Amino acid sequence: MSPARPSGPARLATYFHVHLVSDSTGETLNAMAKAVTARFDGVIPIEHIYSLVRSAKQMERVLQEVESAPGVVLHTLVDRDLREQLEEGCRRLDMPQIGALDPLVGAMSRYLGAALSTRVGAQHALDHDYFNRIAALDFAMAYDDGQGSLDQLEGADVVLCGVSRTSKTPTCIYLAHRGIRAANVPLVPGQEDGERLTKLKNPLVIGLTVSPDRLVQIRRNRIDNLNASQSSNYTDQDAVRDETIKARRAFERRGWPTIDVTRRSVEETAAAITNLLSEHRNHKIGTTW
Repeated sequence: MSPARPSGPARLATYFHVHLVSDSTGETLNAMAKAVTARFDGVIPIEHIYSLVRSAKQMERVLQEVESAPGVVLHTLVDRDLREQLEEGCRRLDMPQIGALDPLVGAMSRYLGAALSTRVGAQHALDHDYFNRIAALDFAMAYDDGQGSLDQLEGADVVLCGVSRTSKTPTCIYLAHRGIRAANVPLVPGQEDGERLTKLKNPLVIGLTVSPDRLVQIRRNRIDNLNASQSSNYTDQDAVRDETIKARRAFERRGWPTIDVTRRSVEETAAAITNLLSEHRNHKIGTTW
């Protein structure tokens, strides 16, 4: 028998100041801080963000802010002089300071045996990867919702297939920001059954599935938000169940990998797709060898 939970008022949230200091846009640091603080229940950070800190004078102002609102200092500074200025200032103020990327950068440097770049904002340079992401975004928009011939879809890395409202479009857009060219084809009863996609040679075709109950809820919410009328089959429980069952059977018959998006966010679905795509590419390389 499990012990009874203690009675009494709920624990109050703990607020604390966190100072995020970056010599670039601060996006990486902000995302890291949010990911870490999310691991603690009842802890709410008061964020102070200092981006594009690239001079001693700017750093002096940062330290003044830290002194006026004591808390944890996180940074992703590349410039050695600015790092030393911040570290010395935090020691004087008796404030903890953490180089957020230091453990990972140090481990990678030791493994690769490579010197570190001192170029500020290097991760945001307009490099080859940047233009790949733009091209992938254009591709996702051009071949959204079943658009494009088979020859055009051959240029995709992955093609998502599923019934209406299985998050195909937002997932394709998210993948595009990772440089992955993704198209999607909706399964429409009586119109599109996805059979033509079996002729594709290059892309990985993935089927997206969802529970009928969740799908009915999503479709009804969409209709309400649009103040639109829709045929009864679109939200009818039995019709939707039949639609999803046929989709699952079609995916199984064609041997396509499937992902159940019922309880997945777009980010989680995209991560699963990325893993499948990596396996697909490795398999193709292996068969070539």
